[in-house]
Amino acid sequence: MHERSSVAELAKTLKADMDRYSPGEKLPSSRVLVERHRVSPVTVSRALALLAAEGLVVTRPGAGAYRAEPRTAVPVAGDTSWQEVALSADAATELVPRAVDASGVLVTLSAPPPGVIEFNGGYLHPSLQPEQALAAALARAGRRPGAWGRPPIDGLPELREWFAREIGGSVTAAEVLITAGGQPAIATALRALAPPGTPVLVESPTYPGMLAVARSAGLRPVPVPTDAGGVRPELLEAAFRATGARVFVCQPLFQNPTGTVLQPDRRREAIRIARAAGAFIVEDDFARRLVHEDAGPLPAPLAAADPDGVVVHVYSLTKPTSPSLRVGALAARGPVLERLRAIQVVDSFFVPRPLQEAALELVGSPAWPRHLRAVSQELRSRREAMAGALARHLPELTPPHVPSGGYQLWSRLPDMLPESSLLTAALRAGVAVAPGRPYFCAEPPAGHIRLSFAGVAGPAEIAEGVRRLRAAVDELTS
Repeated sequence: MHERSSVAELAKTLKADMDRYSPGEKLPSSRVLVERHRVSPVTVSRALALLAAEGLVVTRPGAGAYRAEPRTAVPVAGDTSWQEVALSADAATELVPRAVDASGVLVTLSAPPPGVIEFNGGYLHPSLQPEQALAAALARAGRRPGAWGRPPIDGLPELREWFAREIGGSVTAAEVLITAGGQPAIATALRALAPPGTPVLVESPTYPGMLAVARSAGLRPVPVPTDAGGVRPELLEAAFRATGARVFVCQPLFQNPTGTVLQPDRRREAIRIARAAGAFIVEDDFARRLVHEDAGPLPAPLAAADPDGVVVHVYSLTKPTSPSLRVGALAARGPVLERLRAIQVVDSFFVPRPLQEAALELVGSPAWPRHLRAVSQELRSRREAMAGALARHLPELTPPHVPSGGYQLWSRLPDMLPESSLLTAALRAGVAVAPGRPYFCAEPPAGHIRLSFAGVAGPAEIAEGVRRLRAAVDELTS
């Protein structure tokens, strides 16, 4: 059972028992609750925290938990209707509305209800995260001299050097800025490279979080179609020419959601086309450390073969470790680096030093290569389990491309299977999948779903999830 399921169930049980206690009366000790409900002390602590957040209990350090006194006053409901006018007053003069649709991002961030298999996740399952290595790294980092002091604005020199080596080519530590993960790095890059109201070229389909970032910056995403070899150069060139865009955002390695890898000749062409257009490429290299065991040699990042500063490179440690290790890097050369630095300083000052120190401890430890090998093996096993289960039980959803990196499969739906109906039926059957619509910035060519195999417990849960998805499809087509 997932830890979050245990916490939710224990909180529900304790809430049902709350009438046994008078206001102010002490609840059983944590040790008693652990023995009575056969859960861990961490589960008890988190369940009590949930009840405290609801105002049902009060926790007193060193004394225990007590039933809260009943609330005597009901908060007066205010009138916030004026905000509708305030927030939309300048909409008529905006080239791109500032309203942000985060639904495509929330699908992968929000945990499904207890008992629902998570095929919509965007992070590694807790069993794949290096929790012990992270805990040890954080403990060592906290003991470093100056660990809680102000870090250098650009990031710790040793960490910048490590990221520069990871990117390769002629990239140096002086061209690297430490960021609070990949998403803020993309946001910083787009704000630096494109003024509000202008177009930005994106792969179609592409990561919804990037589309949300672009729109929140007042940019207008313009789709450039992809195929099995990645973005199509002739259409990229035509899009630059037609729109006058100065930015193209792409994921050349194990693209989200398709899993494709940009072909070698297209890699060179993309840089040439952008350079000729006087434009930048934002390279989101999110999946480099999510390579599968059978992938073979990986192509170097675009930034490694770019002496002219066309490519702004984004690299993050979050995906191959933990959602809470929000440490990444931006790499760029030329005058744009100063603009990136200025925007990051204005937005966040700097990335907290303890996180940077912990990241440095982690990637420098013997546990780091062991963890990467384990993730590589597990992702291959889970990919094969999901692809095999789909081929056997849901051949109509077999993906056209099975990637050797990343954490998802991308399936086109048959015409008679509406995307929104399938999502609803799948939830009823006990499996959550990600809808395809948010991955397109224009009208999608067909319904799609993205199936993640990283956020589940293992092959057995994958098999059960596909069985439930089969039941959902049968419900809609019978």
